[in-house]
Amino acid sequence: MKTKVVIGFLGTQLDAGDKADRWERWRPTVSLGMHEDFLLGRIELLADERRTARTLKRVVADLAQVAPETAVKVHDTYIENPWDFESVYETLYAFARSYPFDVENEDYYVHITTGTHVAQICLFLLTESRHLPGRLLQASPPRQAGVTASVGELSVIDLDLSRYDRLAQRFQVEKQEDRTHLKSGIATRNVAFNRMIDQIETVGSRSSAPILLMGPTGAGKSQLARRLFELKQGRREVSGRFVEVNCATLRGDGAMSALFGHVKGAYTGAAGERAGLLRSADKGLLFLDEIGELGADEQAMLLRALEDKRFLPVGGDREVASDFQLIAGTNRDLGMRVAEGRFRDDLYARLNIWSFHLPGLAERMEDIEPNLDYELDRFARDENRRVTFNKEARSRYLAFATSGEAPWTGNFRDLGASVVRMATLAPAGRINEACVDEELGRLRRLWRQETSGDTLRELLGDAVDEIDLFDRVQLAEVVKVCRRCRSVSEAGRQLFAASRVKRASTNDADRLRKYLTRFGLAWEMISHA
Repeated sequence: MKTKVVIGFLGTQLDAGDKADRWERWRPTVSLGMHEDFLLGRIELLADERRTARTLKRVVADLAQVAPETAVKVHDTYIENPWDFESVYETLYAFARSYPFDVENEDYYVHITTGTHVAQICLFLLTESRHLPGRLLQASPPRQAGVTASVGELSVIDLDLSRYDRLAQRFQVEKQEDRTHLKSGIATRNVAFNRMIDQIETVGSRSSAPILLMGPTGAGKSQLARRLFELKQGRREVSGRFVEVNCATLRGDGAMSALFGHVKGAYTGAAGERAGLLRSADKGLLFLDEIGELGADEQAMLLRALEDKRFLPVGGDREVASDFQLIAGTNRDLGMRVAEGRFRDDLYARLNIWSFHLPGLAERMEDIEPNLDYELDRFARDENRRVTFNKEARSRYLAFATSGEAPWTGNFRDLGASVVRMATLAPAGRINEACVDEELGRLRRLWRQETSGDTLRELLGDAVDEIDLFDRVQLAEVVKVCRRCRSVSEAGRQLFAASRVKRASTNDADRLRKYLTRFGLAWEMISHA
């Protein structure tokens, strides 16, 4: 049999006493050696020998009397303030790291009856984390007749929750409810997406580090951030507000003020103080969508605020504090923007501790049907009017929605808008085939119009955002013509057909090449010929 070893503090109050009547009282440490059905090989006794010398000497002597076969090893444990959590934990952690545990030959029990409440909590945490590889041991005075007062009772607390099926099942049900909440109650079927939600729920409950949500516009980053806040709020993990801002709307001098606030008189028009979004999110959650659009100065200030929880308002000379959790959203490749020098690598490293990619709707075709039902339910809540599909109309819509013909470029926003249109126009609250056919026509036209913008982004990347909309529309049409022509000369003839008849000599191909060069493009980059 393995040797039983108990680790615990000397009780400065409960274990005290050196008169004869001490044997009539219950003393938790001495009682450890008085149980015939719990024979100890050794007690590792943690005690401050300077403060408790008299009690320590008496307890060791009494243990030798009642349990001569039990060895008592005293560890001089000085803690300046036994109620300071950090000091107590560091002391016990150091003990656990240095102690020569022999789990092959010894069973360890961590006595949590004695010591301050802080010490008991620290012992629990170290046992739960297996730094102390044992089970918790609780001694108590007798609660039933026939038990000798000085002996009391012992109970072993096993932290293996898997042994408690009902308790473990309840925890599992709660976790499943939390994950369902993150998915807005939608019974999603995509395996990869569900696995990602499980990870986000776990991270959200265990970490306050920044979370980076990546994915295309309309993939649900904003909604997921708000749901995560609601989850943390329900668990009492945050007491502040949910503050959301799209960084693409922060431009010029007003960006710093919006984020970090300003003092009165900071600039012309600053008639009063402004708290700013970071301070408004104190003790809560800040969601910065499209974080890749932040300017260099705002990025530097945000990094300081994340690391130190302090920052300077615009025009101020005194730092202010705000302790918030950040969730950042982006549809950009932040790694690429770092390589281009448009995003700070140290801020990206800070954000990239927990990063999750939210797939677009086209990557989750199996989730279109449950999301369709969710959008119908939302319409019913918003408009107080229930609308349903007939069987044929529903089948026709889903067949199109899950086909390669539906790119879902706007993702869930496109789906939500599509359902609202059909539900609003549905006769007598019933979406029929005619409603579906009309809506499919709208979606096809919408996506055809968006194709040109997607083509430019494929060719130019983020640089397309630096082109004026006027030039962007023209360039998109030029690219469209080029892609259906077999040569640059043919494309030039089509694009300059009206003006070329007025000139005696033309070189439409050269004219087209020069136009494309203005935007960093060449014929070879865009031609399908």
